[in-house]
Amino acid sequence: MTRVVGIRFQKAGKIYYFDPCGFDLETGMHAIVETARGVEMGTVLIPPKDVEDEKVIQPLKPVIRIATDEDEKTIEKNKEKEKEAFEICKEKILKHGLEMKLVNAEYTFDNNKLLFYFTADGRIDFRELVKDLAAVFRTRIELRQIGVRDETKILGGIGICGRPLCCKTYLADFVPVSIKMAKEQNLSLNPTKISGVCGRLMCCLKNEQDTYEYLNSRLPNVGDTVFVKDGAKGEVQSVSVLRQLVKVVIDNGDEKELREYKVDELNFRPKKRKDVKITEEELKELEGLEDETVVEETTEHQDRPNHNNKERHDGKGKRYFGKNKKRNNNSSEK
Repeated sequence: MTRVVGIRFQKAGKIYYFDPCGFDLETGMHAIVETARGVEMGTVLIPPKDVEDEKVIQPLKPVIRIATDEDEKTIEKNKEKEKEAFEICKEKILKHGLEMKLVNAEYTFDNNKLLFYFTADGRIDFRELVKDLAAVFRTRIELRQIGVRDETKILGGIGICGRPLCCKTYLADFVPVSIKMAKEQNLSLNPTKISGVCGRLMCCLKNEQDTYEYLNSRLPNVGDTVFVKDGAKGEVQSVSVLRQLVKVVIDNGDEKELREYKVDELNFRPKKRKDVKITEEELKELEGLEDETVVEETTEHQDRPNHNNKERHDGKGKRYFGKNKKRNNNSSEK
């Protein structure tokens, strides 16, 4: 067993395990921890506990200390500096004429790195922009390209339901959402009805998918032959998934009668449900709503050479060359 503490760094963000190092940590407390990108302050969501070794990725980064009042002031100062950095970066983007939309600026707790998040159609050559930013801020600069779902998660907003966006309030990860889910739930395939603020399919389609799959599995297909408990036989005309009602056309010989039954009142041979089919016309109309994998384009810039990366600039036009180390820049959206 391994002793861990669960810490989160952003609202609705992922929870990461750290080594509590003997600190008496409680839920809601702030702690200073060492992360892959530097020293950060996070919020304890899971107090120290023992978990199975296979559920922990070793080695665990340590908790440095419980956050103090000075640490809280540092966070507030960083927020003010981030606003200033955001405006400066926007000016630099306009100066270089880059077709990119700046979304957010973020300092690490120790100010060792300044990250800029942006969206753009395709790849952007921002090497000159990085040089300018490094000359202004004199720290490591990282530009990170994100997708529209991540942009919406950062900025937040109100959904068509009138409530704050799920991704901003509680969704830690983005789950794949497909057009088939909307069709399985008998929703109108109108892009304005099933897309969210980000322009992609609404995440809440996934929330109800399991329920719809279960309810649909209890119903016969339209056109199936069913038997009523009183002995009548008929053909299914329509079904109501949520109400679990079935409209059946009963053939009485000379005339046909339309009756409505609860699914439990019918006998029918269970069949494997038909796959949901999406026509080419529907696919064309809804093109772009399904989420796609976005390549996260990252460029780092710092004043001193970093021999872990192939090429670095010092902000004065000089270049440094180190080991040719591959970096994984692929990132899926949230």
